[in-house]
Amino acid sequence: MSPFLYSLFTHDCRALHGSNTIIKFADDTTVIGLIKDNDESAYREEEEDGIHPPIHINGAAVERVSSFKFLGIHLSQDLTWTTNCSSLVKKAHQRLFFLRTLKKHHLSSDILVNFYRCTTESILTSCVRSDRKALQKVVKTAQRIAGASLPSIEDIYRRRCHRRAKKVTKDSCHPAHGLFTLMPSGRRYRSLRTKTSRFRNSFFPTAVSLLNSDPSHFTSLQAQ
Repeated sequence: MSPFLYSLFTHDCRALHGSNTIIKFADDTTVIGLIKDNDESAYREEEEDGIHPPIHINGAAVERVSSFKFLGIHLSQDLTWTTNCSSLVKKAHQRLFFLRTLKKHHLSSDILVNFYRCTTESILTSCVRSDRKALQKVVKTAQRIAGASLPSIEDIYRRRCHRRAKKVTKDSCHPAHGLFTLMPSGRRYRSLRTKTSRFRNSFFPTAVSLLNSDPSHFTSLQAQ
């Protein structure tokens, strides 16, 4: 179905509840529901219904799958990233074949490192942080092939997190700017309270911790 026909076909789709949002793309539609004030009653009612009956189109049942690919990301029914990580690791290993081919032609380590960073590292850094152990194995393999030191997944994450956090603190219009609150001393940001390890390892608590460990950041703030 062409994007134009799909748009006509889904034009009448409307959200029945105010907390729901329908996002339409050229060839796909996403429905998002908001759980507000910890009120999960609507969600729980849907869960209590158990397995939904199959959907039929023109008499044929629509196949129910355990995972599907959406905008380049594999989404699983159990809401884990295992399938997506496995797919990206497999894709990264395919790129390492070309890295080995370049090494067989006696290219320099600098060229091999540049090729790795352009074709393979960009794939690995699109995964979530919890998969870093599986991703680091790919980095070690590439390091042996290239014969040069390569930054670990954790180092890349911390460096990019630190860079992004500095941009947020400099942009007063950023929605998350208020999360970075200076202490009265002006030398540290107030730490965010976390109750779970998942929240503690997420971006903003990690960003605050990284900035607090960087004295040069506060020196530049005082200079301004």
